[in-house]
Amino acid sequence: MDCSSKFVYSSDFASYCFYDSHPFNQLRVQLAYELLQESNMLHNKHLIEPRIATEEELQLVHDSKYIEAVKKAGKGQLTEEEGFPFGLGTEDTPMFDNMHEASSLLVGGTLTAVDAVMQGMASHALNLGGGLHHGFQRKASGFCIYNDGAVAIQYIRKHFNAKVLYIDTDAHHGDGVQWTFYDDPNVCTLSIHETGRYLFPGTGNVNERGIKQGYGYSFNIPIDAFTEDESFLHVYETSLREIIEYFRPDVIVSQNGADAHVYDPLTHLCSTMNIYEYIPQLAHELAHQYCDGKWIALGGGGYDIWRVVPRAWAQIWNIMSTGAPLTGSLPLEWLNKWQRKAPVTLPESWQDIHPLYEEIPRKEEITEKNELSLNKALQFIRIKSGFSS
Repeated sequence: MDCSSKFVYSSDFASYCFYDSHPFNQLRVQLAYELLQESNMLHNKHLIEPRIATEEELQLVHDSKYIEAVKKAGKGQLTEEEGFPFGLGTEDTPMFDNMHEASSLLVGGTLTAVDAVMQGMASHALNLGGGLHHGFQRKASGFCIYNDGAVAIQYIRKHFNAKVLYIDTDAHHGDGVQWTFYDDPNVCTLSIHETGRYLFPGTGNVNERGIKQGYGYSFNIPIDAFTEDESFLHVYETSLREIIEYFRPDVIVSQNGADAHVYDPLTHLCSTMNIYEYIPQLAHELAHQYCDGKWIALGGGGYDIWRVVPRAWAQIWNIMSTGAPLTGSLPLEWLNKWQRKAPVTLPESWQDIHPLYEEIPRKEEITEKNELSLNKALQFIRIKSGFSS
């Protein structure tokens, strides 16, 4: 297979919009897209148009009554009382016009990426419009209506009969994907997230390991608030290398939320751009080592849409397409265009200029707690393989 990469994009991704001041703002996808174009890293030959997911495809995960409720909500035909059981019309996930169509396009974008990889058109594919990991079978949650990652994994299982490793490095637990495959031994989920003691959705404990045949294929590593780069990356690399060797997947699906950065307004972690260079680098390396290169990457959370998300997401593509992140200055054309619209001062370089924050007084304690969570999460496979630490 040719080690090529495809980038799924449509300006219509912006139609997934709750309201102008809602924290989930798909302008970030356009910002990343244009940053890559101005950096001369993204060209027409890389682009593929997303399709709209069919109802049959949505029903791989979502209940038909829920889909009908989403349709009605998008037409203004669902009352708040009717929407409440479905998680529609809440503060997090309010109703908006044409929400079914907008949500189906995001799912279809991820399925477009899947087909590109699984049908041999590319080794890797990126859909920054996807990564809505909180959607449930019968309920919207946490800004997510349809769960494109879960639908994509079911689609892979149905059409390609491949074992899937799902990697989620969003600061919020990847609950919707985990619960969808909690009893499935052919789908392994790894979520590294801020502990639910402080952050939505409050799940993702180390002891959430799966049930029935799926026991031992769900991995959660909750990390402490104010975790910094070194501890985050140690947890990520150690867990991913051990889990992929244990599971040996045919394909990797990664959710790349960019909300663990210290600038993010909704979370409490203290990472920098360093982690957003290494996260895709390791996924890329291991995809080639274990999966013949098959890697589908998605967007996700990320609420500092000006200073963090465009750089973090653009680096996924830079690594996916060349094997290395970009360094140095951001293109002046991009900075000049968007600084006029940004409410904050945009960074001028791909890397962060340190220090970004004051020294964390509990660093040693936080690192020790994260190490304990890591070892507990990996205990099952270490025992099976005859290794312990």
